[in-house]
Amino acid sequence: MTSHRRAPERTGPGRRTAGLAAVLDWAAPRAPFIEDEIAGLRAFVRPGDVCVDVGAEYGLYTWALASLVGRTGQVHSVEPLPGPARWLAFAADALGCGNVSVHRTALGARPGLGHLSLPHRRGLPVHGRAYLDVDAHGPGSNAEFRTSRPIRTRVHTLDQLVRSAGMRPVAFVKADIEGAELGLLHGAGETLRRFRPTLLLEIESRHLARYGARPVDVVRHLQTYGYRLRRWHRGRWADTPRISPDCRNYLFTVTT
Repeated sequence: MTSHRRAPERTGPGRRTAGLAAVLDWAAPRAPFIEDEIAGLRAFVRPGDVCVDVGAEYGLYTWALASLVGRTGQVHSVEPLPGPARWLAFAADALGCGNVSVHRTALGARPGLGHLSLPHRRGLPVHGRAYLDVDAHGPGSNAEFRTSRPIRTRVHTLDQLVRSAGMRPVAFVKADIEGAELGLLHGAGETLRRFRPTLLLEIESRHLARYGARPVDVVRHLQTYGYRLRRWHRGRWADTPRISPDCRNYLFTVTT
């Protein structure tokens, strides 16, 4: 039902992936282009876990997760843009990641067809700022880009992906989809109820506004499933009462 590349059975992730993951873990607090939260994944991801990386782009989280879950785990890397999706498949082969599957599809509130608006700056695509046009009310935060290109894509729900890929209980979901996170959650009700996965979501007011949503809407929606809010602060995950402008990635865990 969804276009994807399932990695062949082999012994991966192997030493190359583990080495790359170690570099990412070390660089997270030091390099501005690597998100600090990568260093905190090991607190919630274990060997044998099933993880989903939504909006994987070039796979920084994918490779870190692949190393943590090991050969008995699975990482489902979801990327609808053709260039990054091809790169993910190539890199998975090159790194020997037999535990990574690449799915070229967008995820949203309901299945269908849509377009990704891929902005360009100085003639080059800015993949990290592409957004799904389904339910969007104009370009919103992407109005800063003078040009953009529409790319047709299939849209599925996370629940569909979990079922079609035959995933074992999902332990962890990371999503960075430029404001469409609430739509993703609306299409993930079964997964949230059954598996209670830990969630790492990018939440920014400027991107959510494109879909008529606010950060508090995401928090309240997840509270109905029993989730609490955390952020990475001074090298550890700390409870926080609200979304703040100085932080864009938030961890949601089920309260016990």
